[in-house]
Amino acid sequence: MICGAGHSGSTLLGMMLGSHSRAFYAGEAGKVRYLGDPAKPLRKRACKLCGEACPVWGGFVWDRARPLYHQIAERAGKPVVIDSTKDHQWIAERAAEFRAAGGRPALFFLLRDGRAVVNSRLRKYPDREPEQQVRDWMAQIERSQALYDAFDGAKMRVRYEELATNPERVIRGACALLELDYEPAMLDYHAAGHHPLGGNSGAQFLAARALPDGAQAAFATLNGRTRDYYANHDASIQLDLRWRRELSEDHANLFERIAGEFNRPMKWGE
Repeated sequence: MICGAGHSGSTLLGMMLGSHSRAFYAGEAGKVRYLGDPAKPLRKRACKLCGEACPVWGGFVWDRARPLYHQIAERAGKPVVIDSTKDHQWIAERAAEFRAAGGRPALFFLLRDGRAVVNSRLRKYPDREPEQQVRDWMAQIERSQALYDAFDGAKMRVRYEELATNPERVIRGACALLELDYEPAMLDYHAAGHHPLGGNSGAQFLAARALPDGAQAAFATLNGRTRDYYANHDASIQLDLRWRRELSEDHANLFERIAGEFNRPMKWGE
């Protein structure tokens, strides 16, 4: 399971881990609650790449009498399930039910320079109050830190910036935690077949470009703010530093005033 704040690279980490021959990346598995619910938008209740015809999620019904991850593993045919839902209550509940059934839950705490996270949120939600965006990020990191500290099991902190600049070293460490042999193909995550629920469309767009000729991703589409960046992005893993040119001076000063000290352990490249 992956905890931390959204917009920190959890889809990238999840897809890389899910590219292992024995692992399946479920995306934000919490969205199984929306499967088959016509009241939810289709993009939130179907595979982002396959849509409703997905061989994993199509017709999937969560039997709440059994651990969810066991059911996903059976459906996907892989013994290791990666979940990037990030909600602390969801993680605690799934870990408890999985552990009670003899499973071995593991937790990754994903961290990223808060300026990059807030910039990404401001790009996606331009109508939301900037100060609240900063405070929401801080609160999510604090909740994730408390969850990580209390977690009884295998766990590992991952820096997004380190994942993007030295992916082999980070993924080797993650494989060791999960008791999996490292596979070089994990670095070519876009070439593996994926069936994610929810998650970042940018990373998924790169995987969608590797779909067979004639296939089209159902919901891994990009809006105007991200289309140019990913359209010109090759398949390699690259460090996203757009915040350095996009974050306005006013927003940078606001962030420093509210979260500068809090962000200090997460600052990158300074």
